[in-house]
Amino acid sequence: MPYRQTIQELEAATLTNAREGLSEKEAAARLQRFGGNELEKKKEESLLKKIAEQFNDPMILILILGAVISIFLHEVMDSVIIVAVITINALIGVFQEWKAEKALHALEKMTAMKAVVKRDGQLKQIDAAELVLGDLVFLEAGNFVPADLRLIETVHLKVEESSLTGESVPVDKDASARYPKDQTLPLADQKNMAFSSTIVLDGNAAGLVVATGMDSEIGKIAKLLQHEEKLLTPLQRRLAELSKVLGALSVIICAAIFVIAVIQKRDLFEMLLTSISLAVAAIPEGLPAVVTISLALGVQKMSDHHAIARKLHAVETLGQVSVICTDKTGTLTQNRMTVVAYYLNGKIQTTSQKVTERRLKEGFYLCGNAKLDAEGVIGDPTEVALMRWALDNGVDAAQIIRQFPRVAEIPFDSRRKRMSTVHQTGLEKIVYVKGALESVLPLCTHLWQDGRRVELTTPMRRQIEEAAAQMAGEALRVLVLATRTVASLDESQFETRLCFIGMAGMIDPPKEGVKEAIALAHKAGIDVVMITGDHPETALAIGRQLGIAQSLAQVLTSVQMQDLSDDQLAQACQRIRIVARATPQDKVRIVKAYQLDEKIVAMTGDGVNDAPSLKQADVGIAMGSGTEVSRQTSDLILTDDNFATIISAVEEGRNIYLNIQKAVLYLLSCNLGEITTLFLAIVLMPIAPAPLSAIQILWINLVTDAFPALSLAAEPQDPYIMDQKPRVATESLFANGGWAFMVLNGLYIGTISLVAFKFGSNYDPRTAHTMTFMVLSIAQLFHSLNLRSLDHSIFKVGILRNKLLLATFVIGVALQVMVVNLPIFQMILKTAALDWTCWAVVFGLSASLILINEISKLFNPVNHSSRPLSRKS
Repeated sequence: MPYRQTIQELEAATLTNAREGLSEKEAAARLQRFGGNELEKKKEESLLKKIAEQFNDPMILILILGAVISIFLHEVMDSVIIVAVITINALIGVFQEWKAEKALHALEKMTAMKAVVKRDGQLKQIDAAELVLGDLVFLEAGNFVPADLRLIETVHLKVEESSLTGESVPVDKDASARYPKDQTLPLADQKNMAFSSTIVLDGNAAGLVVATGMDSEIGKIAKLLQHEEKLLTPLQRRLAELSKVLGALSVIICAAIFVIAVIQKRDLFEMLLTSISLAVAAIPEGLPAVVTISLALGVQKMSDHHAIARKLHAVETLGQVSVICTDKTGTLTQNRMTVVAYYLNGKIQTTSQKVTERRLKEGFYLCGNAKLDAEGVIGDPTEVALMRWALDNGVDAAQIIRQFPRVAEIPFDSRRKRMSTVHQTGLEKIVYVKGALESVLPLCTHLWQDGRRVELTTPMRRQIEEAAAQMAGEALRVLVLATRTVASLDESQFETRLCFIGMAGMIDPPKEGVKEAIALAHKAGIDVVMITGDHPETALAIGRQLGIAQSLAQVLTSVQMQDLSDDQLAQACQRIRIVARATPQDKVRIVKAYQLDEKIVAMTGDGVNDAPSLKQADVGIAMGSGTEVSRQTSDLILTDDNFATIISAVEEGRNIYLNIQKAVLYLLSCNLGEITTLFLAIVLMPIAPAPLSAIQILWINLVTDAFPALSLAAEPQDPYIMDQKPRVATESLFANGGWAFMVLNGLYIGTISLVAFKFGSNYDPRTAHTMTFMVLSIAQLFHSLNLRSLDHSIFKVGILRNKLLLATFVIGVALQVMVVNLPIFQMILKTAALDWTCWAVVFGLSASLILINEISKLFNPVNHSSRPLSRKS
């Protein structure tokens, strides 16, 4: 336990020198022997394994079986096309996962840390990955701590350890802190230690490396997360169930048609070939490719809008999210404290009004330890905000330091809740005291008002307190500034008989677009829950600003949560919208509570301590600026750390699911139409030949089925998608009238195909076959236009918006005309040329599918609601 060791014991344990550090030679030897200061990454899967995973799907396995059967039946073209579809599907899946990994690696490279060390007695900057046990490391404000360090020197060092402990309040560090050998302390109480991945907010320090990589505290947490269980997404589960149903259905159809053929004494080999072709046709070959392409297109759109999806199927889960649990700082807010109001001369004023009182702005600039350098202001976020505000109000940084050089200081500590700085000005010394109202106001006897010093009366004091309460009620962090002059550097005089100057109110302001994104989430039926370490009142004030919560009844604290059982917490979560004073353990419980209520939960996080909740959530969302552990555990990474990006990703996920649902309904209703045509013709017309040949079934299944379905995968975003509630996790692909839509359209396609067969029989058998083939094919092309919207008229959503589908329709019709008129196709597909009357019947019957669906949509309740279009309309 390095925090319990003396510096001498530490030097002996690490074989180093606390003043000179290691030699380059020794550092290189240790790097070779013990490895670099890096977290172990999950071993990347080989290309072959990634490809093999793409075939681990029941639908794909059934298709492979269909291809094998086709080879045995000498239907080589059938098997070649099926294998091509499967191969393309696998390659797209592998390519998209490779792209996500590549983006992630680029992000890691961008955020790689540097470290300043002393080697061979010389200071130098190296990659943090090259640090070894015993290195002497130097820290200053703005640095990430690159490894676990035992501090040997500190000067006003403050470290923000929220990525490790979840506590957002900066921790004061002290290298001189000593602890008994038998005392065990939590990380947050080890004042003489600085831990890897935490951030230096103020001061500077030197420390010896005592743990690197997987031996560091962050590494120990990473080890717990290495064994990741692979869970199927809701869509994967549904498609697996659908595959089983279709597999069983194809066997039943094959057997039924073959048995009927035997009873009717038809040609057994021909009917065996037809029944097997139809059984294979019952399985939509294009579906895996449609799913993969839909997901791939969605991933591409999301990456263009600052979201990296690490796995294709996680995108679909986003569309089902019903609860988003989000951090406040950096996600909802800018993670940049900003002064937005100040109190002076008895009035609260906004920062749109420039400060004329020199003492207020100069005092807040001087009484702090933030630093101004070439890259801007760095240091404690509160002091940075005050310094920026002073500079914005005309303070000249170089001049004020020369005019008021600091000669003494009483540092801030959490017990006193204030700090004081003393500055020389001519023959006098001016003291500025900054701190919390309850800490500074009792020390004041006077008030600075309208440029003069007056006695502070009880009514004046009450007025100040009321103003501070009003500012705090608006979620502002309030700091008081007071002053006095002294003749000597006697510390006992610095903080007595002070003169109150004024107050500054600051806040971490919301990011642009977040309030609107939350409103859109609520409109879409998604609950947004803010999880923060803030005080309940402060959290509620921010929640009100963003439209998350309106009353304290919607706020739950960590302490209150401890008294609730899991069932009670799940019930409380129905009303809770803010969790205040939250710990990392609370986050995991919150996720589980919502999941207990069968909600699909998205959770955001950026620290190592967030990794368990990211892993527990249905969709773990990491910040691009967060720790490597959180990124590796997540499903989605936000490169802009913006909540609004999550809502865009949810919208994309919903559209992806809708497009997949459209493709499934299209493919299955078309396949049902084929089955209906053949099955009814064989049962009802035992003497007539089968209306379709095996090669015609294959053509329909692979040309007029597959290509429109793939075009539906590229369907533009539905303008109504965010007006709907999230789907429940158990909802079927055929919910909300999907079964009726599929069955009725399938039966109608089959019926009009048989009408065409009957009409063509008035000419000759070949014309009858051709007309059946044409109606079945072209009706399906018309039906693809119906799928533009399941609820609204295709003319209302815009028939020209999906140009790819329109092109597929035109090319599909052209191909069917070629099939009838070109001799080579007439020979292969056994078709005959049609006259104008036959063509009129073919197109009349096929187009009637549009008319029937448009009429049915007039009676859809959705069309009679007054709900507005979403922002995409």
